[in-house]
Amino acid sequence: MKKKTIITTAVALTAAAGSLFFLNKEKIMDKTAYADNAAESCNCEASWFPHEQTPAPAEGDGSPFDSSSTTNCIFHQWSWQKFLWATKPLPSGNPLFLDSLDIVTPEMERVSPQLGVKLVLTSIAQAGPAGVLVSNPKVVPGKTAGDTVFYSIHVNKILFDKAIIAASEINSGKTPYSNLETFPVGSLELKVSWISTASIPKEKLGDYFITKAAVKNKAGQYEAKSVALLGMHVVGVVKNHPEFIWATFEHKDMAPIYDWKNNSVTSKDEKLLYESGTDSGLKSITWDRTNKKPLVPGKAFVLYEYGVPKVVETNAYMKTSQSEPVNFNNIDFINKCVASKLNDVFKNYFYNGSIWLDTDGMSPSDQAKAIVKRQISSVLPDSLARGSSNLANITMETYTQTFKDSIHKINAGNLVNCFTCHQSQNFDKTRGIGKSPLYLSHIFESYLYTTKPKPVTGKNTGNANLKVQRIEETESLKLKQFDEFVRNNK
Repeated sequence: MKKKTIITTAVALTAAAGSLFFLNKEKIMDKTAYADNAAESCNCEASWFPHEQTPAPAEGDGSPFDSSSTTNCIFHQWSWQKFLWATKPLPSGNPLFLDSLDIVTPEMERVSPQLGVKLVLTSIAQAGPAGVLVSNPKVVPGKTAGDTVFYSIHVNKILFDKAIIAASEINSGKTPYSNLETFPVGSLELKVSWISTASIPKEKLGDYFITKAAVKNKAGQYEAKSVALLGMHVVGVVKNHPEFIWATFEHKDMAPIYDWKNNSVTSKDEKLLYESGTDSGLKSITWDRTNKKPLVPGKAFVLYEYGVPKVVETNAYMKTSQSEPVNFNNIDFINKCVASKLNDVFKNYFYNGSIWLDTDGMSPSDQAKAIVKRQISSVLPDSLARGSSNLANITMETYTQTFKDSIHKINAGNLVNCFTCHQSQNFDKTRGIGKSPLYLSHIFESYLYTTKPKPVTGKNTGNANLKVQRIEETESLKLKQFDEFVRNNK
């Protein structure tokens, strides 16, 4: 009996081991399985706090990304830690990003201080159809007109230096227009949305980060204004991810979220970007380029919470390349973790998700090739995109949350995210079709265009006039490219 028991146990253990090996092998072979870590494990770290001591996240050798097998959670952890590091208060009273990063134009030209203020705000047009977001005046008693949302772009030295060198080499012909060059690990770009504090009720001003800015008015003059931070894109390169991690943050409760079960959006209260009442359909988040306003003004809303798509009237998660609700739950869990530990004004901001590519097991060369050869914006089940499949920031992509004219036409094949517009193909077709991982950065591509050699023939214009002309051309070319993206998503 004893011998038989031992043999039986050995057989059972062997079978169990074989089953475990099979299951592990099956998980390794499944390209989406890496995301299935439990939400309970997606915590913030004690080392991030207090906020004034938040260290920069590890991004290179020895970091969580220095592995052939990653998890969904580490991208969310990087996103939150990078935001906390960028916004941590310095002895000057400013957050780190205002003191330590360069402010640049959409063409990557350094912005000079105005009126003795470093934060200079001139840009109001959103990406894509150049929509302009205006606040709901009714949120402030007695106010009759809304305020316009402005944008600033901030870059670090790593990204800036690489951009200068790469543009010079491409423009001189040393590097081909189509290439596999990438931005180095540590490259960082922020896009930040701001609004005049006059648009916010006085009793709520303490909930926002507020600073001084030189704001360009309609007459082209600068005015010193008090402005509140509304949202921030945090876009950075980590090891094995030359496509950047695209993360976004927003101030809480600026606009309601579309109710997919009831096929409508409602708010009983006046919100910063949404007048009280009920709305349905997509007209409120569709920009009318002819009349230069939303089809339905004053009712901007969030299409998908955390950028995670759902199916209309069933409220079920849409089947995409990203496991759900694991990704959604991880975002929600880490948001609650951070909120419970922050004591400053940034406790009123939340992480709305991020998107990246699954490059597990790829060599650096294959990672770059995937960016230029694959349809990286696709979120169909066999695609590379991971994270929030329909990622957008309500203050920056208000009118590009979808390209459809009906809720019922949205499906996994036409979802919109950062990679929809940030692709590897160039917009300057005068040089022919070019592709490069570098072109994912719009400011780099614009810089490349505005600094290319002067034409030998044609109109003889001065450098200043040529520069203005090229800036106008970049805007036109970007819009043309955007229209192509829209047609491809119809």
